[in-house]
Amino acid sequence: MTFSNPMGQAKDAGAAYTAGLLSLLGSADPFAVQAALVSAVEQLVEGLTKGELVQPEQPGKWSMMQVLGHLVDTEVVYAYRVRMILSHDRPDIPGYDQDRWAEQLRYREANLPDVLNELRVLRNRNLRLLRLLSDAELDRYGMHSERGPESVRRIVSLIAAHDLVHRRQLQRIRDLLKGNAVGD
Repeated sequence: MTFSNPMGQAKDAGAAYTAGLLSLLGSADPFAVQAALVSAVEQLVEGLTKGELVQPEQPGKWSMMQVLGHLVDTEVVYAYRVRMILSHDRPDIPGYDQDRWAEQLRYREANLPDVLNELRVLRNRNLRLLRLLSDAELDRYGMHSERGPESVRRIVSLIAAHDLVHRRQLQRIRDLLKGNAVGD
C-alpha cells in the first residue's frame, strides 16, 4: 500500500489513511517501533553523499533529506499535540500541509548530522514523556481537524506506523540510488 495523505484530500481520506497505518503497524509494540527509528534511519543514510541525499525518489517525490526533515517536524507536531491533549480538555488539533512544510522550511538544505541529532533528541524526549503516562492519560484525546477524536494512545500508534512508512520510503530511495532492485 502506498501511503499518501495530501492536504487537499486529508479530510476525505483520513479514515482510510489511519486504518492503513494501523494495519501496517499490526501487533508491533509502538514504543519499540518508535525507539528503533533513529538507528534505522542512520543505517539507511550511511555512506550517502549530499547529492544522493537531496535526489528525489522521482519527480514530484521527496528526497531522503526531505523525508528526514519531515520526520523531525513530525516530532515537533506530535509533541505539541500530545502536550495539548494532556494539559487541556479535548483541544483542537489542527492538521498541516506536510508538502508545504517540506518546501517552505527548506528540508533539502539541511545538514545531515544536525537533522539526525534533532531527530534523536526530539524522539528521546517524546518517548520519555510517553512512557511515563498512565492508561488514563493515554486515553485522553483531542479533536483532530481531519480525523476527529484522537487519543494520545492512538497518536503513539500512528507515529510508530508513520515511522515504518518512512523507513520503507528511505529504503526505496536508497535502493534506487544504489541501483538495487526496489521492493515495497
